Order: sequence, then C-alpha cells, then structure tokens
Amino acid sequence: MGTTHDERKLMLSPATDPTDKSLELLFVSPVIPVVVIDDVEAAVPLARALVAGGIRIIEVTLRTAAGLPAIRRIAEAVPEIRVGAGTVTDVGLLDAVVESGAQFVVTPGSPSELIDAILDRGLPLLAGAGTLTEMMTLTARGHRALKFFPAEQSGGAGFLKAVAGPLPGAIFCPTGGITPANARGYLAMPNVGCVGGSWLSPPALLTAGDWPAITVLARQAAELRS
Repeated sequence: MGTTHDERKLMLSPATDPTDKSLELLFVSPVIPVVVIDDVEAAVPLARALVAGGIRIIEVTLRTAAGLPAIRRIAEAVPEIRVGAGTVTDVGLLDAVVESGAQFVVTPGSPSELIDAILDRGLPLLAGAGTLTEMMTLTARGHRALKFFPAEQSGGAGFLKAVAGPLPGAIFCPTGGITPANARGYLAMPNVGCVGGSWLSPPALLTAGDWPAITVLARQAAELRS
C-alpha cells in the first residue's frame, strides 16, 4: 500500500531531521510572503501586520535599494518573524545579506557557485529549481527543501505530482503565479510544505500603509492549511 498524505508529510517534516534548518523553513507558515519594499519605513509595520495575522516568515526581495535595510530593520525590531533575503542572484551580495541579519536565503535558480557560497556562510537555503535536472542536481547534493520557480509557468501542480516519484525526498515551496485561488491545491500535495506568494503585500496597501488590511490577508493565508 502507498503512504497517505499525512504519512508522507510526517516523513518529510523537519522532525525527522532536526538539523535541517532549510527544511524547517517550509513548515513555519503555509505561505511565505514574497515582498518587494520600496520604502524602508514600511518594513517594520508590514512585518508586524503579518505576525498579527499569524504569518511567522517573510522573504524580502533584493529587487530594490530598500531590500537590505528593510531586512535589517525587521530582524532587529520584529523577532517574532523569520526574515530572509530573496531573489539572491549575486555572490557579491552575500556578505551584505549576512550583515543585514537575514536568517535564510532564497534563490530563483541554482548555479553551483552561488549555492556553494551561500552554504559556506552557513545560511539556510531555499534553492530555486524549475526543471527536473535542477531538482535532481540539488537533491543529489543533499538539498531536500527546494523552491519550485516559476511554479505555474513551469508546469504547476501537475509537474510536482509527476516528480514526486523520482524525487521522494524533496519537498517544495512553489512560487510564481501562486494565488489564494490555487494555493490550497498546492498545499494539499504531499511534496509541498508551503507556497510563496506576493498577494499578502499588494503595492497599493503598502503605499497606503493599510496594515489592518494586510493583517486580514495574512490571517486568511495562515488558515489555508486548516
């Protein structure tokens, strides 16, 4: 007989390997908010709004000049949330990422030089992979926690269902095209720990400083696994 959904989640959970800090990231909250911050002053109230809604992890992308300062402010002022640096593509940024207080790193892809440099600094990592070859390469090196990106454009839930057989030890955070409408379907899959999504921090709400509205979105996201 095959394993049930709950049994597979248990086999892949960080409880089976408490030293795997990367895998643990996938079980903090059902959704990892993927956030682009233009105004560093929004960083702390945004993080607090997410925590108020039950979200305990955030990926701040380095797509803007405010990214690294925002990570630093969140790390210092909101210890209730795990803050990571996302869209990390440049080895030259890693020292600044460490100095900012980032607790994990997320990459969109997995070039070996970048992955090696992140691991050398001892940071938990969600390495990006969009193809079976990338996934096999990462799992062969012992990486179990993978970011499936861009998820919807790379085959979506059907692709993850297909790779569950050949990659039984991998568990994913699908990111890219994830919405409240399809997130629950991903989260029901046995090889998905959480999803990444940008819908928890719409630019209009950030600009308006409407933190109560973001808390509502966070609360709805936190309930997706229930």
